[in-house]
Amino acid sequence: MKKALIIFSGGQDSTTCLIHYTHICKEVHCITFDYNQLHKSEINCSLVISKKLGIKDHIVLDIRYLQNISISSLTREKISIDSNHPLDTSLPSTFIPGRNILFLTLASIYAYSNNINTIVLGVNEIDFSGYPDCKNQFIKNMNNVINIGMNSNIFFKTPLINLNKAEIWALSDYWNSTDIILNQTVTCYNGFPGKGCGTCRSCILRHKGFNQWKLNYSYYMKSMKTKMKLL
Repeated sequence: MKKALIIFSGGQDSTTCLIHYTHICKEVHCITFDYNQLHKSEINCSLVISKKLGIKDHIVLDIRYLQNISISSLTREKISIDSNHPLDTSLPSTFIPGRNILFLTLASIYAYSNNINTIVLGVNEIDFSGYPDCKNQFIKNMNNVINIGMNSNIFFKTPLINLNKAEIWALSDYWNSTDIILNQTVTCYNGFPGKGCGTCRSCILRHKGFNQWKLNYSYYMKSMKTKMKLL
């Protein structure tokens, strides 16, 4: 693979994807979205991490208008991150309607303009928050729509789609990059880098996966060596 564009938030999953593709791809680009999220720390961390990994092409795209038309606890201070979504109680309040639709559309325009045919998104269906735009069916359908609408041949890659958090930890360790994930990523819904707040849903999921990986280290590392062929 020659070129890849990583949709890069600065969180654990997208950073793991970035690390993985720097080892298997000749040229890697990053696109980070500033949608006026309450915790700007993730944008700052994404810039630090991409520089550390030697990424020369990293764009931060201003889409702060998204805050004005969407409702989510990640963009509205008065909504609790621990509650259900005010518009759909089957979803967590952290869901931002249309976010990945917009991300993938804008990333596809960038990819098309820079002759990149692979876009990487760090979503998974095993340990996830229930967001409908993180499901494999959505990604495949969106990919089809983009290629029809742009007359393109762009591929959306989701290397973490079938990995749980313990396996995602194992993948970063496979590339000897666990320290970056531990200390420099922002996965916390409250915006705290590294270990996070420890109490939000995202932190709990991250810590649970870390403990499972450490407890069964040999198993997960052996399993990851086998799965590497499929990523």
